[in-house]
Amino acid sequence: MADNPLAESLAKFTDRVLRWTVQSMEDLSQEEVHFRTHEGQNCIGFEAWHIARTADNLIHFAFEREKPIWLTKNLHEEWGLPKVDQGTGTSYEEVSSWVFPEGAVIAGYLNDVADVIVPRIADMPLDYLNSITRIVPQGELPKWEIIGQVIINHSNNHLGQINVGRSMQGKEGLGF
Repeated sequence: MADNPLAESLAKFTDRVLRWTVQSMEDLSQEEVHFRTHEGQNCIGFEAWHIARTADNLIHFAFEREKPIWLTKNLHEEWGLPKVDQGTGTSYEEVSSWVFPEGAVIAGYLNDVADVIVPRIADMPLDYLNSITRIVPQGELPKWEIIGQVIINHSNNHLGQINVGRSMQGKEGLGF
C-alpha cells in the first residue's frame, strides 16, 4: 500500500463501480445485452464494455504505456471488436453494428480489469497521482483527476444507463 488516503479512496471507488457493473451484467443473455432503451442509445453491452475498456486503457496504456488486458488476452480478436478503440467518439451507426458476448463474459473482463487495476491504484504514491497525463478528449490532467472523473464518475454514468436498460427489460434493479 502507498499509505496514501487519496489512492486508497480512488481504488475503493474504482472497485465499486467495476464490481457493480459486473453485478449488472452477470445474469444477462446475449439478447438482453443488446437491448437499447431507444433508437440512438447504445446497447447495455456497449455501456459495460466501454466502462471496462476505458479503465483498462487508462491505467495500463495512458498512464504506463503497457498493453491493456484487452490486448494481452486477445479479447479484440475473440469478441470481434476494435483492437485499440474503446468507444469514445465512435458513431452510433458503427457501435450499433457491434456484437457483444453474453453478460457473464463481459462481467469476466470487468472482473479481470478490477483485479489488476484496483491494487495498482491503491499503491500509487501522491506524487504519481499528481503527475500530468494527456488523454483525449480531456487534455492534460493529473492522474488523480483522470481516475476520479473518467474512471469513477464517467463509469457511474454508464452504469446508470445499464440499470435503466435492466429495468426496462423487467430485470430486478441493482440499488447501489
